[in-house]
Amino acid sequence: MRLPLLPVLLLASTSCAVVPGPDTYPPARRGDQVDTYHGVEVADPYRWLEDPDSPETRAWVRAENELTEAYLHNIPARRLIRERLSELWNYERFSIPVRRGHAIFYSRNDGLQDQSVLFVDTGEGARVLLDPNRLSEDNTVSLASTVPSEDGRLLAYALSDGGSDWREWHVLEVATGRELEDTITRNKFGGLAWNEDGSGFYYPRFAVPGDGDELVAKNSPAEIAFHVLGTPETDDVTVVPAPTEEGISLSFRLTRDRRSMVLSRWNSHARRNELSLLALGNPDAEEIPVATGFDAQYAPIGDDGETLFVESNLDAPLGLVLAIPLATPSRENWRILIDEGEDAIEDVSLLGGRLFVRTMKDATSRVQVYGLDGKVERTVELPGLGTVRGFDGEFEDTEAFYSFTGTLVPTTIYRYDVASGTSQVYRRPAVDFDASRYETHQVFYKSKDGFTRVPMFITHRKGIVLDGSNPTYLYGYGGFNISLTPSFSVTNLVWLEMGGVLAIPNLRGGGEYGEAWHEAGTKLKKQNVFDDFSAAARWLIRNGYTTPERLAIGGGSNGGLLVGACMTQEPWLYGAALPAVGVLDMLRYHLFTIGWAWAGDYGTVDDPEEFKALYAYSPLHNIEEGTAYPATLITTADHDDRVVPAHSFKFAAALQHAQGGDAPILIRIETRAGHGAGKPTALRIQEAADRWAFLVKVFDLEVPWN
Repeated sequence: MRLPLLPVLLLASTSCAVVPGPDTYPPARRGDQVDTYHGVEVADPYRWLEDPDSPETRAWVRAENELTEAYLHNIPARRLIRERLSELWNYERFSIPVRRGHAIFYSRNDGLQDQSVLFVDTGEGARVLLDPNRLSEDNTVSLASTVPSEDGRLLAYALSDGGSDWREWHVLEVATGRELEDTITRNKFGGLAWNEDGSGFYYPRFAVPGDGDELVAKNSPAEIAFHVLGTPETDDVTVVPAPTEEGISLSFRLTRDRRSMVLSRWNSHARRNELSLLALGNPDAEEIPVATGFDAQYAPIGDDGETLFVESNLDAPLGLVLAIPLATPSRENWRILIDEGEDAIEDVSLLGGRLFVRTMKDATSRVQVYGLDGKVERTVELPGLGTVRGFDGEFEDTEAFYSFTGTLVPTTIYRYDVASGTSQVYRRPAVDFDASRYETHQVFYKSKDGFTRVPMFITHRKGIVLDGSNPTYLYGYGGFNISLTPSFSVTNLVWLEMGGVLAIPNLRGGGEYGEAWHEAGTKLKKQNVFDDFSAAARWLIRNGYTTPERLAIGGGSNGGLLVGACMTQEPWLYGAALPAVGVLDMLRYHLFTIGWAWAGDYGTVDDPEEFKALYAYSPLHNIEEGTAYPATLITTADHDDRVVPAHSFKFAAALQHAQGGDAPILIRIETRAGHGAGKPTALRIQEAADRWAFLVKVFDLEVPWN
């Protein structure tokens, strides 16, 4: 972190043990800002911290970082943890390959490279196509997305500076590596698709012209534009205008022949979308309605030239697959190809003339292969209970690639033969970790309501004694239909080696049991998520794994909201809290960057009932002065443009002001990376080491590497 060196050294050298408290917390001015929502006056004394570039905010950030660094500097285990993280992280790993034409594209990291390197193999051996580690001095420019043309001749790739959601697209020739002059700067989140002959591509365009030549980002949805190779970005034409209705955004995919666009209009408030077809190449073409009325979610999978296959939750909370004729796509011509089953559909892909349906059974992956007649052909044999990703490809492909991982299983890449249904290991990493000494098991517990059954994965060293003495890290998310299935994490391995217990519950708000499970943790029902999490904590305590004094809770982004809500509702239940890049001001979240799109999960203060629910759990607004809060290490980045740092800044200032106990309240503010995506390996290691070092200090732990 870029901290003023002299003040840090002074703090570290003048005190053997920096003890954060009222006398050492950086002063934070309390303003007199008051807002009124539906007749309720709400104070917002730290509104000034919403401006990350003001001199006052910058001074506060510097002072907070100095205090946090001084505290962590005095923890001897910090260096040992960082060294062990570096040792474990130093293993070769690969992304899931993508085949286009005769070329196979994949990324590889030799272990401690800050950014993974893009390779291409055209049958004559693999070679480096693009190395992001050469693009910036501090390696904070990352390769955010890659999209090869259908013949594999060209590659569009997107760069992100410091983890920003903004993407800068470039194009290169795969055979020569030569960079073309094309540059696209007005894009977020990707979404690029090549046209039929590779002469250009479609993409979401998020910015509008400002004064002069400056491009000013709109806090609103994008339009869809088309770029012709060899022309300037300013000549790109609008294909579909940006929606004018509040809360509506666009996404798209092209049909197999790339002559039509399947257009989705998403209602962020209802979490549902409409579908239409648009013929390309004809500026006078009108959209043909497919699914109207925002009555369900419709996710286009692909087509075989005649039939469009769509995953949907129409009258099916666990999901089904529809077959829709492209020539006559009106609703009366739809048919259910794969009906709703017992398990939630997580993803469906179309390749090799078959549908690969990935479902979840109690938060672990299953994969079945269906013919286009809707009949099951086979079940993909997996190496165990874990998480599968991949099976993406083209209709004509004869092979597919997928990954398999588990809590104790490094991500392994497999090559799947479509005709025979057999899998072979394509890349298997070797990690310097003895997994045989540890075990993962799944338990089910009742939530606060007494009847909702919630699964939880628990991992720990074999033979631990359930006497309540085990330091335990309870990690959760619970939102946006995102499922926390078993996955491999070097950071978690170090916690296990330190004697820690890792517990990951599958909270409502996620997608583990379909849309009904997701909906049960949204808007007016969001409190269910926090109840599920606190019930997991109580289960761990009741069953002898730990005690409140030895229990830490963690989560990032929406998971940061989870941690903030739980620690302010029941501060006595936890010994430590690690909210990362959290959404913590629930009354104003929708006013910043992409926050408006989260209304489907959270609701907004514009609705009186939703305001009441938000105000009841908003972490920032439920801090009470004089309460003894658990030891807290907040982490954020000073230019996170997904969840703006104002959430964490205001939360930290309010907690430090209110803290009525002796536990430290610290904030670690990264100045070289954003929300998390594309963060260099070195910074990931530093941040992980600081989190575990904080818990070592709080829980008075011994590390095993002395």
